[in-house]
Amino acid sequence: MKAHEIFQHASPDLIRDLFHYLRTEQKEVYRTAVATFAQGRKLRPVFITKKRPEDQYAWLAKTAKLRGTDGVDEHLLQLWLLKAHQDLLVKFLDGVGIEHDGEGAADDLPDEIDTKKLKETVDALLEDHDLEVVRVYLHTFQLQKFGGWDAIRELIESDPKLQFGGGNEPEEKPAAEPAPAEEKAEAEPTAEDEAVESES
Repeated sequence: MKAHEIFQHASPDLIRDLFHYLRTEQKEVYRTAVATFAQGRKLRPVFITKKRPEDQYAWLAKTAKLRGTDGVDEHLLQLWLLKAHQDLLVKFLDGVGIEHDGEGAADDLPDEIDTKKLKETVDALLEDHDLEVVRVYLHTFQLQKFGGWDAIRELIESDPKLQFGGGNEPEEKPAAEPAPAEEKAEAEPTAEDEAVESES
């Protein structure tokens, strides 16, 4: 699963929390994300930053679901998990025996992860942390190695709770990527956008 697909399948509440955290706690990262996404949609960042915060989050969430945003999406997921859910990361790395900096960041990742340690660690995480955050973390962690780890893939495949759409959540179809013509039309500034820019 690619990073933009995680955004497609994650719940609106989780995605909203992610962008709210970045906007309030990691402001420079948030500004960079807005600028990068806006540039990709051929918009000026001011068209986004002048909107109400909730409207900003909705626009960012919609954009993060598009193909071509994987690099930014993965960075945002990693930073949000590392800063907002550090305890979860530390417990996971300690549980599977991966050395880290004490704050959940690991530079030297193993080629293999012990299946038994992984299962025990994830079971413990599910007792203490939100199911969807654990799910997002496992899928994001898989992106840190080309092809991911077999042990994590097999665990996810064996447990519907760890699969997006696999259980304990309302079924929601991923947002379809707009066709090029639709994308271009949506990217063009509206009259309201132009008014906002003229006031700035």
